[in-house]
Amino acid sequence: MSSHTPASTPAHVVDPGGGCPHALNAGLRARGPVADIVLPGGVPAAVVLGHDALKEFLSHPDVAKDARHCPALNDGTIPADWPLRVFANAQGMHTADGADHRRLRSLVGNAFTTRQVERLRPRIEELTAGLLDDLGRAADDDPDGVADLRTHFALPLPISVICELLGVDPEHRGRLHELTYTVIIATDTTPAEVTAAVRELVELLGTIAAARRATPGDDLTSALIAAREEGGDRLSEAELIGTMRLMLVAGHETTLNLISNAVRALCTHRDQLALVLEGKATWSDVVDETLRWDGPVSWFPFRYPTRDLALGGNVIPRGTPVLAGYTAAGRDEAFHGPDADRFDVTRPGAARHLSFGQGAHYCVGAPLARLEATIALERLFTRFPDLDLAVPEAQLPRQRSFIGNSVEALPVHLVRPAGRVGGGTESGPAS
Repeated sequence: MSSHTPASTPAHVVDPGGGCPHALNAGLRARGPVADIVLPGGVPAAVVLGHDALKEFLSHPDVAKDARHCPALNDGTIPADWPLRVFANAQGMHTADGADHRRLRSLVGNAFTTRQVERLRPRIEELTAGLLDDLGRAADDDPDGVADLRTHFALPLPISVICELLGVDPEHRGRLHELTYTVIIATDTTPAEVTAAVRELVELLGTIAAARRATPGDDLTSALIAAREEGGDRLSEAELIGTMRLMLVAGHETTLNLISNAVRALCTHRDQLALVLEGKATWSDVVDETLRWDGPVSWFPFRYPTRDLALGGNVIPRGTPVLAGYTAAGRDEAFHGPDADRFDVTRPGAARHLSFGQGAHYCVGAPLARLEATIALERLFTRFPDLDLAVPEAQLPRQRSFIGNSVEALPVHLVRPAGRVGGGTESGPAS
């Protein structure tokens, strides 16, 4: 398919079941900054793994997000029911280029400026306090004193915040999470499962939009509808639903993983947690080092070179579907140094990670994700400084995904049982 990997090196066949990406990333990155892969369904593609190559790729003028630049998606080569088409077919700023992208991004960008996001701090703090109460009650109610931190804390915080921003009523939130996980995160799904989930998700978002159209509020969905109706062609119905879907998914799935991964990292690196609790590092340092060392998104689809693209000594042919290897770039020793596999909250330059992207498509919600994660971690470990994993880290069930990077469940003790030694440390590439 491509000329960037020697003929003697076969393309890596991607496991749809996903799992921990770091050992795989290290092996592929050792061959070079770009790798040929075969996606589920037998679709040839590429992944960019090196930090410098990924930074260049993400902001390259000859790389597009619009699927019209991928012949295989348009000429029948890739089946219409290919599950990963959801990343190409949705209409929104994440699949638009140039003026279209700027138009769509401008409609939501003002809601996510640092200044606007800072206005949400009191509400995020209020939600956090209530969820910590819920987490404590869940542990008290369990005979072993164990509670699932994802279920009771890491998920409800970001989904509540983004749904309040979008004007989504509480009764829809659980189902929206289930659907977005099936559509966007899980990669071991069948075409039929994805098709059904996409249909239900679009219908549910349409129901939410209709409710906001009937009774507009001080929320982002109402603002998007007003922009569409006042501006005529400013926002199509498909773009409205696509933008809502993007805001919903990016606004909670990634922050859920970020909080979960930070908690896992701190529990297995008690010395790093101690530095923060002693004031020798900040919670912002924890967030950036987690984003670098174990980011919430592993390999994200898709971008397409609009011509044969020379990158890192390789050539990616025009129209190739390419994934951005964020977890791989985060541990690239060529950029982050020979100890890139080590979790270190005092690391100089940790904030130069690419987990929020680069260039025109830099994550519009980055300020909100940072605020939610820093408040969540500070309040969690201030209230429960002895919080620890209830099972060894290696036994936690991984997400069934090569796109999302986290665990399915995060059982914790809020108070370490007597005689229990902390989670220990781990720094190898398999972590």
